[in-house]
Parts: sequence; C-alpha cells; structure tokens
Amino acid sequence: MSYIRFENLCKNYDQKAVLKDINLEIEKGTLATLLGPSGCGKSTLLRCLAGLETVTSGKVFLDGKDITDVNPKDRGIGMVFQQYSLFPNMTVEQNIAFGLKIKKTDKKVIQEKVNDIIGIVGLKEQARQYPSQLSGGQQQRAALARAIVTEPKVLLLDEPLSAIAALLRHSLQIEIRRIQQELGITAIFVTHDQDEAMVMSDVIHLMYQGHMEQSGRPIELYTKPATKFVASFIGHYNLLDAPVMKKICGADISSESIAFRPELIHVSTEPVEDPDSYMIPGEIAFSLPHGNILRYAVLCGDTQIDVDALFGTEAPYCRSDRIFLSIRKDDCIYL
Repeated sequence: MSYIRFENLCKNYDQKAVLKDINLEIEKGTLATLLGPSGCGKSTLLRCLAGLETVTSGKVFLDGKDITDVNPKDRGIGMVFQQYSLFPNMTVEQNIAFGLKIKKTDKKVIQEKVNDIIGIVGLKEQARQYPSQLSGGQQQRAALARAIVTEPKVLLLDEPLSAIAALLRHSLQIEIRRIQQELGITAIFVTHDQDEAMVMSDVIHLMYQGHMEQSGRPIELYTKPATKFVASFIGHYNLLDAPVMKKICGADISSESIAFRPELIHVSTEPVEDPDSYMIPGEIAFSLPHGNILRYAVLCGDTQIDVDALFGTEAPYCRSDRIFLSIRKDDCIYL
C-alpha cells in the first residue's frame, strides 16, 4: 500500500487548470522527485500535500488517511523552502529547537534531539552562531535540521538548492540524500534540474503542463523515455522526426520520431556498411567541452546532431571535417 497517494487531483486558479487529474503514489522511506520545467505544477502539487493550497477536486492520502481537508499543522509534514526562513535573532540551536518548543516537548528531550540532529547535519561548531554568521550551505543544513527534528511523516523540499553555488550544491545534494537514507525519511524533492533529480532520487515523477508525463527510476527515464517531451528533457537526446530521418539518411522508420543519445554515436571518416545501423553523413560545425566530454555539433543537411566523445580517446575532429555518424538501430528509441 502506498504511503502518499494523490487521487484524481485537480487544482485551478480562476479558470486556469494548473494540476490536471493527478494520480500518483509514493512509497514510504523513498525520496521521490517532482521534476519538470517552470510552471508545470510541481510546487503546486507539493503545496497541496502540505495543505498550503486547497484542491479544486480529488483527494490526498497520507499513511492511509484522507488529509485533503486536514489543517496543515495537523498533517505531520515538514517543509524546506528555497528561502531558508531561519529566525535571524535565534542561534542555530534555537532555530532547530523552535518546532519542538511549539509542541511543548520536554526541555531535556528537546536538548537531546537538537544535539543529535546537529551532529547528523554537521553543524556542531556552528550551534551557537546566528544565521548571519553562516554560509549559504550551513544555513540550508540548519533549515533541514529544523524540518526533520520534529520527526515529520513526510519531508518536502521545494527547490532548496537553487540559490546555492554549483560546487556547494553538489555536496549538499549528497548530504541531503545521505541524511534521508540514514533516517529513513519519506521525502519529496522538487527541482527543474534533471541532473539533480538523477543524483538524488529513488523515483522521478516528470511533470509537464500540469500532468504526469512519466514516472520511474532515474535509469528508466533516462534509457526508456516514453514520449518526445521526456526524451527532450531527460538526458540529452537527439530527437528527429521521421521525415528528417528519411531526408538525411534515407531511412524509413515506422514511428513518428526517433531518439538517440550523443554518447552512443560512432564517428568515422569513411562510411561503415552495417545493416543494423543508421549511417548519416555530416560535417563538423563546432565543438564544446562539457567536463570530460567533448560535444560535437554535426550538421547533417539542415539538421544538427550532437555527438559526445571522451577527451583523449582519439584526435579531435576539426570544424568543416566531413564525417559519418553510425547509430545502432537497437540503441534508438522509437516514439
């Protein structure tokens, strides 16, 4: 039985439908990510679960109970926002203890819980410092500690790392994932960053224009996109319509379009005869480094195809070099 369930959930603002008949289940102890472009409805869905937005129709269930109309404070849900919202006049310890004090928890229990969680998030040395004395990453960890010290049934994280610099953001992704797994928390993470979703998630729910486009483990969405939108949003697929494939290499495909990943393309200076592959002639337009990858933009007629190669595997091709691309048919996805 699912731990969190959205049943036929709809949310309208005036006459605009923001969430359209959402049916979604999330298992206990997992980190599920709501992924999608800005305006797709992912934060609205999170707020409906938290009770910060009323639903237009449908139901929200948590641990087998209908919480659709339950007061937000009675749902047992912790939330971390993009803005950390730490109290500036309180130390880290005091910020973390705040929720427990509101619940009138025994002072000794509060101190024990605060000490434990400060250790888990690695803020022992900053326990008596104020938010203004903390780095952005430390503030984020303090906000996370404050949300989980009350032992919520569900932890919601609404793009909590979007304002963090890239290097620190990566380390915080790992830290949040470690803490979630260590404590066995059921968490829902909202992001528009597909790389972040791939790193952190047990399951990704990809949203588009107010509905669920595809759900699955990160590797499933990456290797088996179900629609053209998923292929264009997850990973970096080359996505070509059937008439384009016919034009650039003479191939007739039975599907509407075809998708293939840049790293699966073989490049050669001479055509390779292989009935199990598509052979496409092209010309190097330019190349750009992406970490340890060199990405070539190859013009095949009027169509650009991206090709990824590892640095150092072979001499790089130069602008205007005539080449041949070979893509195995089994490596293609037909949409």
